[in-house]
Amino acid sequence: MGGRLIEGVWYTQGYEPDNKGRFVRQESAFRDWITDDASARFRPEAGRYHLYVSYACPWAHRVLIMRRLKGLEEAIPVSVVHPLMLDDGWEFRDYPGSTSDPIHGARFLREVYQAADAGFTGRVTVPLLWDKREQTIVNNESRELLRMLDHRWQSVAADTTDYAPADLVARVDETIDAIYEPVNNGVYKCGFAQSQDAYEEASEALFGALDHWDEVLGQQRFLCGGSITEADIALYTTLVRFDAVYSVHFKCSQRRIMDYPNLLGYLRDLYQRPAFRETTNMDHIRQHYYRSHGFINPTGIVARAPEVDLDAPHGRDRLS
Repeated sequence: MGGRLIEGVWYTQGYEPDNKGRFVRQESAFRDWITDDASARFRPEAGRYHLYVSYACPWAHRVLIMRRLKGLEEAIPVSVVHPLMLDDGWEFRDYPGSTSDPIHGARFLREVYQAADAGFTGRVTVPLLWDKREQTIVNNESRELLRMLDHRWQSVAADTTDYAPADLVARVDETIDAIYEPVNNGVYKCGFAQSQDAYEEASEALFGALDHWDEVLGQQRFLCGGSITEADIALYTTLVRFDAVYSVHFKCSQRRIMDYPNLLGYLRDLYQRPAFRETTNMDHIRQHYYRSHGFINPTGIVARAPEVDLDAPHGRDRLS
C-alpha cells in the first residue's frame, strides 16, 4: 500500500486518481545531476555515493542493469529494500536478497528522505542516489539516473560502452518517450485504474504499443537498431514482469508477451545477458506485487508463475 511524507510526517495513503479514475504518477523530487565539471557540486567519484533500490521495482531495476553494464558495482554500493511495501512503505528487514542501510541505519526508506529534507512532502520511491559527502539525495528519477550512470561516470566505469551514443541519442530519447506512457506507466494505469473507462483507455494504449513494437522488432534486433541502448533497458524491466505479474495482477490480460513472437525472442535475448539476468529477482518481483497491493489482491495469494522459458533459444542473431 505505502504512503507519503507530508512536511516530513508519514501518512499511510493510497494513490489518488484523477476525476476519471486514472492513475496519476508523482513527479520525482530530487533532480540534481552528477557532472565532470570541476566546479560541480556532484562529481563522479568511486565510493562517494550510495544507491537505494528495490529488486521488485522496474524503475530501480533499470539503474541496476546500467550499474552492472558499466562495471560500477564497487564504485557505487547498493542497499536493497524488503520486497513488500506495506503501510510503512519500503523498509529494511531480513529477506533473501535484501540488505540493511549502512549509511543511516534506517529501518524505513522514508528516513533517508527525511535525512535529506526534514520537511519533505511526497512519495518515498526508489531508486535514489545518496551523496555521503553532501549528506543529501542527488536524484531519485530513474531515467536521469540511467543516463547519469551511462554518460557521467566514464572516468570511473570499468566498461565505457555508450548506451546512448551521439549518433543515436535523439532516437534513444524519442523511443524512451514513446514506450513510457503506454507501456512502462501503462501497466500501472491498467492495474490502478478506478473506473472501467480509465482501464479500457489504458489497456487499449498498452496493447496498441506492444503490437507496434513487436512489428518493429521483427525487422531489427533492438529498439533503436543493431545494438542495445538505454531504450532496451527501459522496456526490458516492464517486459520481464509482464507475464509473471502484470498480465494477472494488473489485468493486462488481452495478450501475454509469450503470445508475441518478436517481443518474446527479444526478451530472451536480453535476459540471457549477465547484466539483465543477474539483476532480475523474480521472487522479489512476485512477492512485492501480489502481496503489497491489498486493494487489488486482499488475500495476498501469489499466483503461480507462467511456464515460459527465458533461457530457450531467442533466434535474434539473424537480425544482427
